Amino acid sequence: MSGNAFRMRLPATSANLGSGFDTAAIALDFFLEIEAESAERFSIEATGRDSEVCSRLENNLIVSTYTNVLSQHTSEVHPLAIRMKNDIPLGMGCGSSAAGILAATAMAAHFGKLNWSGGRILEEACALEGHPDNAAACWVGGFVAAAMEGRLVHTLRVEPPDEWRAIVVFPGQGLRTSAARAVLPTSYTTEQVVTNLQSVSILGLAFAQGRGDLLATAMRDRIHQPYRSGLCPLLPKLLPLAGKEGILGVALSGAGPGVLVIVRSESEAVHACEAIKSALSGDPACLALTRFQSSGAQQWCRAEGSE
Repeated sequence: MSGNAFRMRLPATSANLGSGFDTAAIALDFFLEIEAESAERFSIEATGRDSEVCSRLENNLIVSTYTNVLSQHTSEVHPLAIRMKNDIPLGMGCGSSAAGILAATAMAAHFGKLNWSGGRILEEACALEGHPDNAAACWVGGFVAAAMEGRLVHTLRVEPPDEWRAIVVFPGQGLRTSAARAVLPTSYTTEQVVTNLQSVSILGLAFAQGRGDLLATAMRDRIHQPYRSGLCPLLPKLLPLAGKEGILGVALSGAGPGVLVIVRSESEAVHACEAIKSALSGDPACLALTRFQSSGAQQWCRAEGSE
């Protein structure tokens, strides 16, 4: 690649974690890896998950975001030759759109010579996403609580316990975030709001202090999961597993339909997977055992003349 080449690796994320709707997320150790350099026309070479979709130029999230960001900031749009290896499944609630938007925004800043800081890139991406949770965790890694104040993004990050593991359970088909949001009500009862406030108030502390005994309570939700269960049929089958077979907590991963299962240790993951498969009663699903990812998006560029 040329001296002006761009490279970035961005982790998957699981947002909401039950009670932290549009507020909390955690990075996972599977990634979108992307390279780009200036070219005469746009092209994409994609490998990995959903490579056929990722390689299409038409309605491509990364290309359209990159183009729009540069156009909005009166910069020339430089066509790119893009290569990517994608391990983040699309439409499963693992932050694929946040990773793509962050990558595209960072590429716009790089090739457009916008001289943006990392914080500015995150703010632009969060504004495009409409909520800060996935993008913040993808950008900085670890467990992140995030809030937006206008375009300003505030983030607080903690390291999750080293021994904890995550099992992400993917159904056979994905779900558009817009469809998952469409089923949410426009108002909630005081009881629903207070329950979520109680849970989310201890969510970050449970991760920071390794309080697995409190995770099931910290991840209980009355705001979005009850309304999305009809679109995410794996969730009601797996929620009762919290507190059994080393399983500390269960929640929709993002807007679903994937489900995040947090396990006390890797040694207990085998029994947890068996319990998950038994609870699903033969429903088609893919289980992925992952670690929490402590580092976020990483970018580097080759110097002119380097190998």
